[in-house]
Amino acid sequence: MKYGMLWFDNDPKTDLPAKITRAAAFYERKYGITPTLCIVNPTMTEKKKLLAGNIEVKTNPSILPNHLWIGADS
Repeated sequence: MKYGMLWFDNDPKTDLPAKITRAAAFYERKYGITPTLCIVNPTMTEKKKLLAGNIEVKTNPSILPNHLWIGADS
């Protein structure tokens, strides 16, 4: 992903897929593009790769905890 949106969500009551869904809805409204990729800090999930709806979720330690880098995979 070359371009994306950084989304902060530290709500402890919301699980990761719900956070990604909220960020994806905002991203689509703002940019008119459906996101396909979300990168999160490895501490936010035990899996290295997973899906949240149609969005592929990957981990990268350079993303700060509670932040999601979401966008369209290029």
